[in-house]
Amino acid sequence: MATLLHLDASARPGRSGVDPHGSHSRRLSAHFVEQWRLARPADRILYRDLGQHPPHPVTGDWIHAAFTKPEAREPWMHDALAESDALVDELLEADLIVAGVPMYNFGVPAGFKAYIDNIVRVGRTFGFDRSRQGLPYWPMLTDMHKRLVVLGSRGDYGYEPGQRMAHANHVEPHIRTVFGYLGIEDVHGIAVEYDEFGDERLQRSLTQAERDIDSLVEALAASQKTTHNIVAPIHD
Repeated sequence: MATLLHLDASARPGRSGVDPHGSHSRRLSAHFVEQWRLARPADRILYRDLGQHPPHPVTGDWIHAAFTKPEAREPWMHDALAESDALVDELLEADLIVAGVPMYNFGVPAGFKAYIDNIVRVGRTFGFDRSRQGLPYWPMLTDMHKRLVVLGSRGDYGYEPGQRMAHANHVEPHIRTVFGYLGIEDVHGIAVEYDEFGDERLQRSLTQAERDIDSLVEALAASQKTTHNIVAPIHD
């Protein structure tokens, strides 16, 4: 049995095609999970709604606590890191992360940025040693063989590499950079475009995205191996 972590970051609470003014990214992520359940019904599904219940942003107290060795932390420091610890634990448990992430003003939504800031944790998801030769940083999730699927939506069109708006896409490149820094480099992306136009091009984009998801689920489910990830202790 593998574990899938399903994340949604849209501020819209519903799904397009089902709810008025519903989210396209929620529609895509739900479609992926539904197809995954059909292919691998025994797998465990974890869900977190970052759009409706965003993590708390990083504060000065959070930073102080995170960069204090666990054995030296005061009780308030453990409280400051409790939400981050829960998010990191979920990430460590997951074999596959499926994230619905719409483009907001060329970047990720605030809730997803807060999530990123909470899971990039020294000693838990990346290592740091000033005395280490070469780069002082290293990823800690590399050997866990995790995979990430980013399912997005965009108001305009042409954000893929080599297209007219590729230079303004700070969603997938940002996510790939952050998760790669942690050691998750097997990343797949599918996105809907033309949302602001709302015409037949949007409908074609939605149809194509769902077809691409079906193909991706088939490929990933066939190759999924259960790694029995162990939740790493806090040792930063």
